[in-house]
Amino acid sequence: MSAPLFGEPVLNWTPPPRPGPAVLDGHWVRLERLDPARHGPQIHPANRESDAIWDYLPYGPFAAQRDWEDWAEDMARREDPFFYAIRDLDTGRAAGVASFLRIAPEAGSIEVGHICLSPALQRTPAATEAMVLMMRWAFAAGYRRYEWKCDALNRPSRRAAQRLGLSFEGVFRQATVVKGRNRDTAWFAAIDKDWPALEAAFDRWLDPGNFVGMRRQREALSALTAPVLVARDPLA
Repeated sequence: MSAPLFGEPVLNWTPPPRPGPAVLDGHWVRLERLDPARHGPQIHPANRESDAIWDYLPYGPFAAQRDWEDWAEDMARREDPFFYAIRDLDTGRAAGVASFLRIAPEAGSIEVGHICLSPALQRTPAATEAMVLMMRWAFAAGYRRYEWKCDALNRPSRRAAQRLGLSFEGVFRQATVVKGRNRDTAWFAAIDKDWPALEAAFDRWLDPGNFVGMRRQREALSALTAPVLVARDPLA
């Protein structure tokens, strides 16, 4: 049988809306549209616990809160990237940011990025649920493709993408220059056909009964999402 000359028709599909919700609520976390004046007094001190969180980002670290707020004010005015502050409901404090970016409703494609989590937020159910809330909104809104890209040298980011059930799609060599250094970019994505199985995995993992205390999990998320992966990252 000869290979098809064209891709399969995309039937009954309408381009989804651009991001817009001011708040995304979860059990462990709340995402709030970034407000530099309101979130800065909490996020900046949390970030100052480790400058290493900025290593693979094209900006930062910010020694002074005013410098962070100047950056955040610029970001908060934009519709792409569309930034959220991440509030850990256990502590009540905002301790990180993430954004939608490269938003292309006409293609049904959206990316998550600019993820910057303070040390206190890293490796918590709140941090994972923040990523789940963004993915859930995107697929519920009608996006067909959800992307994650990172510096190919950023092993923690590559592991995080795969843990969330995003399949490895390769490395773009010499994709850009960041802070005067070459960046090869690793690509990951999930598509709408993956979402039902991923949503079931997330719901099972995020159930409070899956945790002993705030950090010790009974069942690993990576084990629940592994069957969804089309391709695994050899370095994750």
